[in-house]
Parts: sequence; structure tokens; C-alpha cells
Amino acid sequence: MTKHAYIHIPFCLRKCNYCSFVSGKNIQDKEQYLNALFQEIKSKYKKEKLKTLYIGGGTPSLLEPNEIENIISLFNFEEKPEITIEINPETITKEKVNGFRVAGVNRASLGVQTFNDNILKIIGRKHSEKDVFNAIEDIKNTGINNISIDLIYGLPTQTIEIFNQDIEKALSLDIQHISSYGLKIEEGSFFYNNQLQNLPDDEKQAEMFLHLCSKLKQNHFEHYEISNFSKVGYTSQHNTAYWKNKNYYGFGLNASGYENNIRYKNTLKIKDYINNPLKKEEENKLSIQEIMEEEIFLALRLKEGLNITDFNEKFKMNFEQKYQKIIEKYSSLGLLKVENSHCRLTENGFLLSNDIMSEFID
Repeated sequence: MTKHAYIHIPFCLRKCNYCSFVSGKNIQDKEQYLNALFQEIKSKYKKEKLKTLYIGGGTPSLLEPNEIENIISLFNFEEKPEITIEINPETITKEKVNGFRVAGVNRASLGVQTFNDNILKIIGRKHSEKDVFNAIEDIKNTGINNISIDLIYGLPTQTIEIFNQDIEKALSLDIQHISSYGLKIEEGSFFYNNQLQNLPDDEKQAEMFLHLCSKLKQNHFEHYEISNFSKVGYTSQHNTAYWKNKNYYGFGLNASGYENNIRYKNTLKIKDYINNPLKKEEENKLSIQEIMEEEIFLALRLKEGLNITDFNEKFKMNFEQKYQKIIEKYSSLGLLKVENSHCRLTENGFLLSNDIMSEFID
């Protein structure tokens, strides 16, 4: 049974220079897009009571409260669900975010990236530091008390001192959750096609990451996943469902989903989606081996790691025996630990997570 759903809203005022997601300024297609989205949801959603709903993008906060309410009203929910909307600080007013709350939203995720106004211009963001503080105040005043922000480290001209200022300002907001990612320049982004200057190297990025971990720990944030930190009781329930390999719906342009061992992705061209929102770009039924490997590398993203007892029971095998050489290799380097029937990465292991996880894949 599927208890989680993601909805993609692809519209943006401007595409950020680091962004490779399917998004753009085709806001003129909004009405047709939402009609197609409603058609897809009504066709595929099986009326389960959802634990989480995540409205991402793009910039979902460009939609009006009644449009968000119309989306949420299509679903059934368990008692006290987590309903998240992504917000860009410059796109909201107190009245608008209050409308989101009335519609059912109880968690806000803000794309801050940095508080440094000069770097915000370099990366193509439209908001300022002041916009962030105003947005957080507006959200709090509506009664939404589960607020997350995104920060990026390794940005052009960013130093450890500038990133530390970002952390300090984030902590001053008295929020419940912080997600932080190292800059990755991917195909399809402006930065990919335009040579960048003054980028922190890998060593500086690692220094920033470890400083972030230390600083947030001192301020009572739990480092519960490679890139995510929360105060007690405020982990992202939706994203945790991904990392625990739970089923989830993916609705909207280029949205991905996972149901009954099938991973799928919707079409990535907005006109194609509007014409046929039921069309899939990709659809793959996973083998037992693929399911097993996904279970490992998703679980290793979490601080708690992989539950070896549950894994052995589910796949009828001995995890420690099958992966003995890999476990011994990274345990000896202080990058991985096996204890209390869990296999997990250490903080330094998180820095090399992709390399370590790849060794568990045949």
C-alpha cells in the first residue's frame, strides 16, 4: 500500500544557475497543467490514506492558495499527516502563506541556499537575505511551526567564513530543520555550460560540511541523514520514506514514483504531459538484486544505517558474510561501523558515501 505522494509544480520566475531540474517560466501553461495533474491523480491514486504529501518544484509557492487547496483535497489522509510545500522567499506574503495553511499545509521548506546577497546574485536567485527573514516571520505568524531551509556549500566565492555566517543566520531563525548540500554542477544547468571561477575545492567543501555538522550538533540538531539535520521530532517524514524504500506516488511533469517494485518517471516535456498526463518516460520493474542494492544504499544515507536483522530476514541471506570484505575495508578506515545489528557510515564516511555505496552494487 502506498502512503506517500510527491507532486511536481514546474513553474519558476527564473531558473537558478545551478538548477538542472525540469522547471521554467512557462507559467502561461498553469491552468492546462493543473487540469492534466488532476487527471493523473484521479486516474492513478487508489484512495489510500496518506502519511505524507510533498508539493515540490520548481516553485510551488507561485500557485494560489485555492490551487494548492484543490490539489490537497484530492487525497485522503491519516490523522496528523505531514503536508509540505516548497517556498521561494520572494514569492509569498503573509496572506498567501496563511492560505496555504488553511488549505492543509503544515510544513514549509524554503529554498534559501545562502544569506549572502552577492552570492545569491551569482547563482541566479531572485530573493535577498531580508526576504528570507521576512518569509520566515510570515510563516511563523500563520501558525506553521515546522519549517525547513536549504543551504548550499561550495558556492562560487564562498569561503568557510561566509558559510559559517550562513549557519549562524540560519540558527538565529529558530527553525526546526536544515538541509544542506554541496554544490554539484550537473548537465542541463547554466553553470554546466559556463565556466565558473572561484569555486571552493573538494577539501574546502569537506571542511564546510564537517563544520556544519559540528555547529548544528552544538545547537541540538540531530544529523539524521547525510544532508539533513533536525530538532527532535522534526525529521522529514516524507524524505525518510524515500530512504527507507517505501512506496510513493509521483505526480506531475517528470515526477518519479515507486510502487510494487516498479520505478517510473513521467514525461519531461510540458506539452506532452498536458496532452497525456498518464504517459511514462520510464518504467522499470526491479529485480530482487536491484531491490536489495537500493535498500542498502538508501539506508546508508541515514545516520541509523541499515538494520541488518531486518535485511537478512527480508532477503533470506547473511549481510555481514556477503559483504565482509567491504565492511572490513571501510571499518578499518573509520568510515563505516557495524554495531547493534546496524551497518552505518560515520561522519567522515558521509563525505565518501557515493564511493562506499557503489561497492555494494554488483
